[in-house]
Formats: sequence, structure tokens, C-alpha cells
Amino acid sequence: LAETEEAKQSLQERVRFERVISRLSAVSINLPHDQIDRKIDDGLHLVGEALNIDRIVFHELSEDSQFLRITHFFLKPGVQPPTSTHTSEVQPWFTKTLLSGEIIKLDRIDNLPEEAKLEKNFLLKQGVKSGLAIPLIVGKKPVGVLAFTTVFRERSWPDEVVKQLQLVSEVFGNALDRKQKEQKLGNAFSEIKKLKDRLEQENIYLREEIRMSQGHEKILGQSDAILKVLGQAEQVAQTGSSVLILGETGTGKELLAHMIHELSSRKNRQMIKVNCAALPATLIESELFGREKGAYTGAMTRQMGRFELAHGSTIFLDEVSELSPELQAKLLRVLQEGQFERLGSSKTITVDVRVIAAANQDVARLVKEHKFREDLYYRVNVFPITMPPLRERLKDIPLLVWAFIREFEGTIGKSIDSIPKKGMDALRAHSWPGNIRELRNVIERAMILCTGSTLSIDRLETEEPTTIKDMTMEELERKHVLDVLERTRWRVRGRKGAAEILGLKPSTLESRMNKLKISRPR
Repeated sequence: LAETEEAKQSLQERVRFERVISRLSAVSINLPHDQIDRKIDDGLHLVGEALNIDRIVFHELSEDSQFLRITHFFLKPGVQPPTSTHTSEVQPWFTKTLLSGEIIKLDRIDNLPEEAKLEKNFLLKQGVKSGLAIPLIVGKKPVGVLAFTTVFRERSWPDEVVKQLQLVSEVFGNALDRKQKEQKLGNAFSEIKKLKDRLEQENIYLREEIRMSQGHEKILGQSDAILKVLGQAEQVAQTGSSVLILGETGTGKELLAHMIHELSSRKNRQMIKVNCAALPATLIESELFGREKGAYTGAMTRQMGRFELAHGSTIFLDEVSELSPELQAKLLRVLQEGQFERLGSSKTITVDVRVIAAANQDVARLVKEHKFREDLYYRVNVFPITMPPLRERLKDIPLLVWAFIREFEGTIGKSIDSIPKKGMDALRAHSWPGNIRELRNVIERAMILCTGSTLSIDRLETEEPTTIKDMTMEELERKHVLDVLERTRWRVRGRKGAAEILGLKPSTLESRMNKLKISRPR
């Protein structure tokens, strides 16, 4: 009768446990990967209650197979939680045995072999009386370990129980494998999206650069002044240090920045350019550091900043002295730590960017006047290079003139064979306040007016003089606004912008420009 009752109880336990396994299998098949962790916790509780096990610990194997990290556990009331992770150094026998696919079965802790002294001490400290550890194998590859232990009593682990727990391990192993694969797939999709967003932003940036770019691509010259500059550029290019290019407007600071980038190890990625004075103060921050959707009124989409686009490359900050004090502080952090946050986000972004800055003002004087941060100045001024004005490069004028002629021959459709000595002498004698940009405009105008193969340069003014008495009030206003815009390189807003010079609000000036049909030339 006693044997019959024991057999009946054993059968009931088996049926109850098979129901547990069936339930675990059913909920795990189509379970979303973000719910698998919760279901593993529920499953451990079901198994622990069904088999009267004091503690069950679920370990995930690290990608390098060097340690087993505890991710889930079930505890009966009064049982202490696990306090250690299996590593090949701390518990070598456990790790080696389990990762080979072998089950560890211990009715008593004293049954551990001699080579498992470290493991024995560890289990005794944990209060373990007996235990069973089953490796989670998926596709002949270990992905984790499921460990069952008792702390209140010793118990045996019959083969039938081991087989049942192996079934549980298979369910958990498959669930863990699916979670890891879906996480990897999700991470891969996330990386692809990031790459796609970055490529889209780079394509937009490149289209803008192509539309806006003009002029000769190389720095030409044989004068001592320009050869010194080229030598300095070659010296600093490979170092990765920050560079500050100083010089008057139109001297070719951007071309020099391109040259430094092309000679550096970052040349395989596009150099990103930002004109710090060309954008309103309200937009320059999002342009540099990016923004999240809804960061401010009108921010309808997420946008990557120029620093993100320049990751692994070079960013050229033209007219850096025009940055506001707040943005100077943020730029300093990027230079020091390579970190920033998008507008509207608390997530820190880390980038590897080389900074080349340029200014047409005396930045050292601005530091003394407390208009430019001293700490930022020392960060960008690691290697200063000063571009010489054209009046100090008179020897280079013939070379530059013929370079511009060859450039415009293709676009204007004229062929030039010679320039009278008188014309070349006039070019050398001019003071060139607009530097190379002014020289280029003079040559372009002369090419347009030229009717033969000899380029005549009778005057250096770019406009015919107009007397005020022959102009209407609207014409006079239009001319004055155009003069100021050209002097500020079409910068409407900001310090020393056209609006400030004219004593108008930027929005008022933009309205006047629309009325006077003034638009920036492409």
C-alpha cells in the first residue's frame, strides 16, 4: 500500500511537472524578445515550486566565453541571493566542465573532485548543500548555465529529474538564444539606420557644398610668404592637432584647411565646413550639435549636427570668433572630451573629430577684451598659421591670374592668349583689400568684357561709378544695402552683420531685401 501511494505521488509530480514544461514551451514560442526576461523569471518560479528547489540561478555566457553572468534567479523564502559570477579565473573547474557541455550533479558538496577546491569553498560560503548545473546548449554551442541548489537539506538528483530539468534547460536555452539573436538583429538595424541617417545628412551637406563651391581648388604661389604657409600645413597635417588659421577675408583660409585635411590620415572622409557667422544664433547650436524632433518650435524632424557628420574626419569652423559665449563653452567641451548632447536630448554623443578653425580678426585681442574664452583660444590655437594678404604675395599674381583665366575659359567660353604688360603692372600695383577673392572677381569681369584673345584690364573697380543725383531714393537704398551686404559677405545677422551696421532688426532688413528684390547670388 505504501509503495502504491509513493508511485501515485511520483506520477502526480511527473504530470504536474510535464504541465509546467508544456506551459513554458507554449509561452516561449511566439513571445516577443522584450518579454523573454520576464517569462524566464516566471518560469524559474514555476520550476522551483514544482520541484521544491531552494534556489535556481540562470547564467548567460559572455560573448568572449570568459565568464557566466547571473541574469535571473528564483529563491525560496529565507534563501540568500547569489553573490558571484562564474569566471574562468575564479572558478576554472566549473567553467571548463560546463562549457564542455557536461552536467555537474552533486548530491553532497563533498563529492566535488580534488581539482575543484576553489568551487567547494565558494559553495560552502553560499550555504549550498547539494546542486545540479546544466549547460544551455543551442546548436552545439553553449549560451548559458542553469544551476539548481538546495540550502536547507541535501538531496539526490535521480536521472528522471535530471532529464526533466534538461527539458527545462532546452526551453530556456532556446528562449535565451532567440533573445540574443533578436537583440543583435535590432542592434544591427539600429546601426544601419544610424548609417543611413548619416549618409543622408552627408549627401545633403555635399549637395550644398557642390552648389556653393566655386573657384580654384589648389593653393597656388611661389612667393616666400605662401611657401612658408604650405610648409607649416604639411608639418601639422599628420599630427591631428587643432589648427587656427588667421588672415584677412579672401586670403584662402578655407583652401588651406582643405589642404591640411587632404594631407591627413582622415582624408578618406569628407571635411565638414561650418561658417559660424553665416547662421543666426538661434540655429547655429542645432547646426553644430544637432537636434531631436520637437526640441524647439519648428523642429519637425531629428537632425544630425555637423560634429556628428564629422566623426572620424575634420570639421572646419570658419569665423570661429563669431560664436556666442554659450557656444564657445560647448565647443570647448567637444575639444576637451569629444562629447556633446543634441538639442532636446540628454544622451551624450562621443565623437572623434579634428578641429580646424579660422578667423579674420585678432583672436588674441578678443581674449584680452573678454569677447573670446581664453581656455578655448588655447585649445584651438595649438598650431596657428597666418595666411598672408595678396599685397604681400605680388610675385604670385601672374600665376593666380592665369589660373583664374583657365578656370573662366570653360565657363564663359572664351580663349585668352595674352595679357598686356600694362594690365599686369596695374594688377601688381593694386592694394587688394579683398585679396584673392577680389582678384578673381576682377579677372571674371575682364573675361566677360573681353572681345578678343587678349585680356585687357583698364580699371580695377568692379562697378561703374554712379552719381547719387541720377538715382531714385529706392535705387539709392538698394545700392547702399547691397554695398553693406557685400562688405559683410552677405551675413545679415550677428555681430558686425549687415543688420547691425544698418541699424535695423534682422527681420526688418530681410523684409526690405525682399521688397528691393535683393537676393544672395549663387
